[in-house]
Amino acid sequence: MGVEAEGSIMNEQQLRTALLNISRRLVELGLNRGASGNASVRDGDGMLITPSAMLVSEMTADSMVRMDLAGNILQGGKPSSEWRFHRDILAARPEVGAVVHVHSTYATTIACLRRDVPAVHYMIAMAGGDTIRCTPYSVFGEQELSDHALEALQGRKACLLGNHGMIALGNDLDDALAVAIEVEFLCEIYSRTLQVGEPHILTSQQMHDVKQKFVEYKKRDSKT
Repeated sequence: MGVEAEGSIMNEQQLRTALLNISRRLVELGLNRGASGNASVRDGDGMLITPSAMLVSEMTADSMVRMDLAGNILQGGKPSSEWRFHRDILAARPEVGAVVHVHSTYATTIACLRRDVPAVHYMIAMAGGDTIRCTPYSVFGEQELSDHALEALQGRKACLLGNHGMIALGNDLDDALAVAIEVEFLCEIYSRTLQVGEPHILTSQQMHDVKQKFVEYKKRDSKT
């Protein structure tokens, strides 16, 4: 069985449909284009992942590839070329239920500068820290890329891939999508401020205060 949705566990067919819908949303939102990017969702002891080199407009729920976390294909055709970092993240991070990878404009722009995104805006805390780290460049689909991503994602829900794009993690697909949308916004803000000058970066204490506020809001929401 798969990740939770509205308090219930989703079965494999529901996860396939959810993965298809998220892939379509990524294109609709301009975070991906054509066959770029990919997504995965935890399914029991394995995962479902989008197929390789297929336009989202041509995908169906049955196009999704089922794999175990040893990297074996259990059902379907050829998985995304980036299956290694999807597999490695889900294996290393049991709290993560879904992984989204995009080639969005602003995240990729900052990734091409190979810059970490600093605390230019307090919402950077939603990604888990005071920065969004950027990895060195690695060829897509290679184990080295996955290794760099795992390191950059330590204690984080998102990272940039040098000269490549962005990875966003979530409890489920909707959460991962929300993280990707927010990180793209933060990268846009950072990119635009760099065009004007050097932004004022929030201090560690200021970011600590923000994180405490987030904890308070979550506790408040859980009581309502």
